[in-house]
Amino acid sequence: MTDSDKALINKSLKQKKSFKKALISNSKNQKKNLDQKFRTEHEIEFSKRDCLECANCCKTTSPIFRIKDINRISSFLKIKESEFIQKHLKIDSDNDYVLKSSPCLFLDKNNHCKIYEKRPLACKEYPHTNRKNMHQIIDLTIKNSSICPGVANIISKISKV
Repeated sequence: MTDSDKALINKSLKQKKSFKKALISNSKNQKKNLDQKFRTEHEIEFSKRDCLECANCCKTTSPIFRIKDINRISSFLKIKESEFIQKHLKIDSDNDYVLKSSPCLFLDKNNHCKIYEKRPLACKEYPHTNRKNMHQIIDLTIKNSSICPGVANIISKISKV
């Protein structure tokens, strides 16, 4: 992760409350407009950002593994689902399957995913900044801004903080 990426994340951590307040205020007034702002800033941010240079999401957090994800990945690895769960997953406080440890066991030394084509849905959708109904996931987005410098930059621009 670059120094400027670290600075974006640090800014996001320091201004978490003001970002949340600005996003909630914005979402109460114009929910569809908030979606459009996020989509626009997402396209701009990720057209110039190479996630492989950072991979902080894969290094520090775990996606949620749905049963479909577990089945698909286990099949790809040619192991039983129960073995995959026992070796690599745990149930978190929200009752979701997540990795037992970080960094992700599928992350290689060049920040590539060894199971990219079979990765969990949560990985495919990350960082969730181009979704509909962004007002419903403001807390998740704020949380992701402390992990992903791209999200931190998007929130900073939208919040104008």
